Amino acid sequence: MSREFPIGLTPPDWLVRNLRPQRAPVNRAAAARAAVALSLPLAVGLARGQPAHGALASMGALFGVISDTADAYRMRILNIAVPQLFGAIGIMIGAAVYGHGWVAVATVTGVALVSGMISSIGAVASVTGLLLLINCLIGAGLPLPGPWWLAPLLMSGGGLLVLALTLLAWPLRSGVPERSSVAGTYRTVADLLAAGGTADYERLRLTVTQSLNESYDLVLARRAFYHGRSPDLVRLLAQLNAVTPVVEAAPAAHQRGDPLPAEIPAAVRLLADTVETGGTDPLDLRLPAPADETGRAVDHALRHAATVVTDRFPDPGALDDRLGRPAALRVRAARAGRDVLLSAASWRYGTRLALCIGLGQVLVSTVEVPRSYWVALTITFVMKPDYGSVFSRALLRALGTVAGLVVAAALLTVVPRGWWDVPVLMVLGALVPALTPRGYGYQTAAITPVILLLSDILNHQGTGLVVPRLVDSLIGCAIALVAGYLLWPESWHARVGDRLADAVADTAGYVELAFGDAVEPGARARSRRRLYRDLSSIRTEFQRALTEPPPNGRRAAAWMPLVVAVERIVDATTAARVRVRQGAAEPSAAEISTVARQLRELSEGLRRTDVLFAVRTDLTGPAGSVLEPVRQEVAAARAIASPH
Repeated sequence: MSREFPIGLTPPDWLVRNLRPQRAPVNRAAAARAAVALSLPLAVGLARGQPAHGALASMGALFGVISDTADAYRMRILNIAVPQLFGAIGIMIGAAVYGHGWVAVATVTGVALVSGMISSIGAVASVTGLLLLINCLIGAGLPLPGPWWLAPLLMSGGGLLVLALTLLAWPLRSGVPERSSVAGTYRTVADLLAAGGTADYERLRLTVTQSLNESYDLVLARRAFYHGRSPDLVRLLAQLNAVTPVVEAAPAAHQRGDPLPAEIPAAVRLLADTVETGGTDPLDLRLPAPADETGRAVDHALRHAATVVTDRFPDPGALDDRLGRPAALRVRAARAGRDVLLSAASWRYGTRLALCIGLGQVLVSTVEVPRSYWVALTITFVMKPDYGSVFSRALLRALGTVAGLVVAAALLTVVPRGWWDVPVLMVLGALVPALTPRGYGYQTAAITPVILLLSDILNHQGTGLVVPRLVDSLIGCAIALVAGYLLWPESWHARVGDRLADAVADTAGYVELAFGDAVEPGARARSRRRLYRDLSSIRTEFQRALTEPPPNGRRAAAWMPLVVAVERIVDATTAARVRVRQGAAEPSAAEISTVARQLRELSEGLRRTDVLFAVRTDLTGPAGSVLEPVRQEVAAARAIASPH
């Protein structure tokens, strides 16, 4: 029989959110690659009588596994190879200052500044900065075997082994990840249409937004590798664009309150299957006769999508990139470099990371801490910018390290060093990609025993590693919490509130853009897609803030409904546009300007305060106007911003 906690013993919501595992399928291929990549170098090292060399290569493979987060093969090259290059530079710098006291402290702190600045500009840059600093810390904290060039070669070789294993299937599966992603988007849209008029609609709409974002990122990123237009990519992009009118019709269908006929979601799933297989035969969608203007919009969108999906050679000249084609790699690299040097956020994060690393290095230089590089390693992982809240990461790092140390202690006690380490690494390596999607604490618990086992091969300390590693981790977490969190009073409002205000202002612009014949249709689609993308990113930031203790978590909980309300305004505006396109009367310019003005007033209010504030919620207009649902949603959003 279950028991409820007494009131005083009930864990706080923010702690429960931190500890709750995320649902995610196990990537069996990634687990198999990690098992081979981590164990094979060690096996080769043992066979050659150089287990330390094998351990270094396996450690490099571990970082390659952590970097392997992309789906498209070309993106994997960037995600793994670029960080390995900077990692090699980092370990050379660290090894050069090993044992040089305060010179090592100053050097590592400077590398931390550069690493933090690099990490703030994007996903690949984040892993690159992380590996630059981690390898520098390893080089500065461990005596490495062989000449100066051997350790960088071994660690980079281990990482590139992961890349080689990921590319084995490229000749057979070229383009498959992109096609599967676009087909998956169609399937999420089918689920959304099936959920029209039900409570599941809001959740599924978020899923559609995330799926569209991922698909556009994959397809457009692959196009960036081509100077011309690839026919396969042109077709995929045309298919993605073709699903946009279907997505736009979904809010109008949801407003009806009744589920659509089952034939409509079934037709979208048929389109998804055709996208995935690359079929070009004409499709029999078996759509029901539309009964109203919403039905006509859905019917027209699906028939248009069926034509595009089966078109073998869509016209590249008529193709409109809904998010814009990425700039050339050279241009993006120059833009990224400029952002690193001139961005206030880049300098701010780099300074925070350098301060924390510097304090950690000073502490372990003045206090006797064996193998003290672990303190700085802990700080580096906790302070990584795209892993979520610093507070949450410090908490989960401590808990995950304890769990990982328990496993490591058992392995170091029971398993004899030597060839038995190879099968153990195979099992531990497979757990890293399997547990990483569950959450940061689970990833830490999986990585910790791998690093300790490899460290023991290098240092032969056995279970003597366990307690010092626990102390080092707790010291690192404490430094990150104090110097990287408490000493930087960047309130939740400063991080998220201004972005939400920008999104509300952009929503006002979208309301104005949605109506009027002079507006290019592609401009509406691009505006809506960017707005949904921004709101999805803001929602993620709010969810991270919810994992922090009061007052930040409480503020995020208070403002979260406003994010939902803004998303509903965008939905209602899109539905109104669909109705106008199907023959409903277009709203007057006065109606449009009134709604836009109310939204901009709300945006300005959000910029001025990080607490709830009183606003007017009265919003009237002509009865029967297509903007009536929009006015209702705007009034609801403004009511959320009023204290209760």
